[in-house]
Amino acid sequence: MRRLMMGTLALAGVVCGAPAVADEGMWTMNDLPTARMQSAYGFAPDAAWVDRVQKASVRLAGGCSGSFVSGDGLVMTNHHCANECLSRLSDGTHNYMADGFIGKAGDEPKCPNIELNQLVSISNVTDRVDDALADRTGADRVAAQRAVDSAIEKACVGDDPDKWRCDVVTLYHGGRYALYKYRRFQDVRMVFAPEQDIAFFGGDPDNFNFPRYDLDLTLLRAYVDGKPARTPNYLPFDVNGPKAGEMTFVVGNPGSTQRETPWTALAYLRDEKVIPSQAYLSEARGMLWQFSRESATHAKAAQDDLFYGDNTLKVFKGWLKTLTDESFADRKKAEDAKLRQWIAADPARGETFGHPWQTLEKAEARGADIQRRYDMLERGQAFGGDLFDYARTLVRAAAERDKPDAKRLPDYRDANLPAVEQSVTSAGPIYPDYEQTRMTWALEKMRQALGADAPVVKQILGDQSPAELAKSLVSGTRLADPAYREKLWQGGEQAIANTDDPMIAFARRVDPAARAVRKTYEDEVEAPTDAAETAIAKARFARDGATGYPDATFTMRLTYGQVKGWQENGEPVAPFTHIAGLYARATGADPYQLPPRWVAARDKLDGDTPVNFVTDNDIIGGNSGSPVIDKDGHAVGLIFDGNIHSLGGNFVFDDSNNRAVAVDTAFIETALRRVYHRDDLAHELARGRMGSAADTTGTGT
Repeated sequence: MRRLMMGTLALAGVVCGAPAVADEGMWTMNDLPTARMQSAYGFAPDAAWVDRVQKASVRLAGGCSGSFVSGDGLVMTNHHCANECLSRLSDGTHNYMADGFIGKAGDEPKCPNIELNQLVSISNVTDRVDDALADRTGADRVAAQRAVDSAIEKACVGDDPDKWRCDVVTLYHGGRYALYKYRRFQDVRMVFAPEQDIAFFGGDPDNFNFPRYDLDLTLLRAYVDGKPARTPNYLPFDVNGPKAGEMTFVVGNPGSTQRETPWTALAYLRDEKVIPSQAYLSEARGMLWQFSRESATHAKAAQDDLFYGDNTLKVFKGWLKTLTDESFADRKKAEDAKLRQWIAADPARGETFGHPWQTLEKAEARGADIQRRYDMLERGQAFGGDLFDYARTLVRAAAERDKPDAKRLPDYRDANLPAVEQSVTSAGPIYPDYEQTRMTWALEKMRQALGADAPVVKQILGDQSPAELAKSLVSGTRLADPAYREKLWQGGEQAIANTDDPMIAFARRVDPAARAVRKTYEDEVEAPTDAAETAIAKARFARDGATGYPDATFTMRLTYGQVKGWQENGEPVAPFTHIAGLYARATGADPYQLPPRWVAARDKLDGDTPVNFVTDNDIIGGNSGSPVIDKDGHAVGLIFDGNIHSLGGNFVFDDSNNRAVAVDTAFIETALRRVYHRDDLAHELARGRMGSAADTTGTGT
């Protein structure tokens, strides 16, 4: 499902990390700082602990994390990570997003759009990729990168792409390359989700803040061959939760950090991406807000995008606070200057590493020339709505699948096609009024951004206004029908060529211009940027050694820390909140309104039961749904947010006040038993801690 803010910002990977301090670090599973852990906490996990935790953790293809918490494929993640599934499962009589999916034993409908990835292995492929990219620039580098990635991934997947997913991952922004092999689960079913009012209690005012009182939880289940997957590697559930000062681990898939990105690249990110994207999203939010208040149906249609839009805007605000801080900028400039001086001090180094900062500045200047056009046409800011997203995917998939795998756009390589097919053919509600409103607004923004006289704008709009074009496309298309999308997917290029569907025809009409600006951007901006940042990464390795962790790449990382509050304006912030505080905070009005079940259950609950807690684990976006784990490898919490100070964590980590926010497992167990009467789920979770009888063979890993 297309999000309005999707296509607004694509953040590049980053160069190698400096040595971490305190509890800082998002460490790869095959390179953990065990000596540092042992020194700080008197404990470090052994190989068996790491292997089990790695295989018990999963990635949700849409951008979240999760974990197996029973031997029968039960998965714990956040409510907001399953918003789209809940929306798609809703119908005319059920709004599962707002009202929750409480369910009962055996009532587990399939989520149309969720794929789980279980990391099986990590392999070093640096030498092979380096050899393929040596001395290549521009379009030649882009082609070489695609070819080597394709060859490595195809060999890894073999003849069973429905079971395996393989990704070549750039670490240290070219300093290292790794092959990540995943077990793919596409039959994922909804088991339990609470109401939005308790999952996101406190709403936007409390978001990225603490104290918090949220049950941001969803339970899913992975199935294989129509039966619950056997998952012998899972996290036993400790219903007692953690204690203050206790060592904690978080395993998940942080999306992107830029902690060692050169300052010139951060300034470009700020000026050409974040600030324009913030303006775009702010206007989009106003449109969504107005639409959602016109009727209950409109509110239902827009609720998911409003949630994500509000969240993203707050993230951007936090980023800009750091990126406009002069002391931060001065420190970054000084770090860059020292490395440049080190390279310049030896002619041999200059010969080896070249002049990467000059290359970066030239690429950024070119990027500034075409960024707006690129964002509009290729990243989709000009075309709002799920229906266009379906059309573009079908048009491109048909064209790309006829090419050799190595020459395709990366999203359409064989290793990725099962996820693309699932996304474009899955069922879910389409709201025509919402589609038309979003598309009208997006087309108007395109005309404003590129100019009414621009040839590409005239080509796209023709003689119609944005409203007229959007109305004709949305009213005429058949793409709301998943069976029709399935037919077009299976029919390939011939089916696309023969259909008279107006949305498909529109996607075909705009695709050449979008592909053209994409190719220019890849060849003249991304390729030289990648080459420059690779040189910077390798120079830093040569000077410092590979002693740090790589920046986040939406791949599995482990962080360590402890349950710990912080000082805010000279006052201590306690690390736990409790049920008594939840009821004290409730006002009966949104966003502090409790669901009726919680109002009715008040006298049955112990006010001293912990609700949420904070740790100094190093997390970022993408860690939503990550388990918090104790030394015994038991789940004691569920990450769902960071505090306001964590927003600068994309660029720098400050352990004095950067905190991760989690749901306490004691609160989860209490809610399941005493509020929702799902004793079967509480028992399934508790059974793991007592020692599951799940066999160690079968369809899981």
